Amino acid sequence: MPKNNNFDDILNGRRSVKLFDENVKIPHEEMDEILRQATKAPSSINMQPWRFVVVESEEGKDKLRPLVQLNTRQNDTSAAMIVIFGDMLNYEFADDIYSSAVEQGFMPQDIKEELVGRFVDMYQQLTPSQMNDIVKIDSSLAAMQLMLVARQHGYDTNPIGGFDHAHIAEAFDLDPERYVPVLIVAMGKAAQEGKRSTRLPIEKIRTYH
Repeated sequence: MPKNNNFDDILNGRRSVKLFDENVKIPHEEMDEILRQATKAPSSINMQPWRFVVVESEEGKDKLRPLVQLNTRQNDTSAAMIVIFGDMLNYEFADDIYSSAVEQGFMPQDIKEELVGRFVDMYQQLTPSQMNDIVKIDSSLAAMQLMLVARQHGYDTNPIGGFDHAHIAEAFDLDPERYVPVLIVAMGKAAQEGKRSTRLPIEKIRTYH
């Protein structure tokens, strides 16, 4: 499927789709490319706390169904339900992230060692509430980018916040203390066009100083 590189159309044509074509599946190679592009989103000190669980099998959808409340149509018809978690121990990957930056010539080794030491120490001193805020903000940036990239690839999406946050990590064998659920993005090809919606005038939500 050719990519849509018209950003105006990608942005302004995006709709929240609730009913998908059940016959459309997304190849793993393409899904990985979409996720890889989504992770170009920014994150605090580049710690990339987002984690993706791609639920696409019948077994996986069966696990998810009782947890998504009023969103079962998306679960049952989408090509995939992408459950996005924030990793509360994301700093464990700091050395991997910054070593890669050294290997690619983005920074020297001594700067990498200084930054990793400083950042890991800083993150380890955060309260759970502070870390929760960070991983949710960062993961939400990735979620929005995911929806735009999906549209570039010709797919439609629906962001879902209404689900059982307390039990979804354990349902997919994740440590609920470490992995904080942020959002589910249903993805596939629309069988029914999403409804148009309006936005507040910018004058009502913007101030200059």
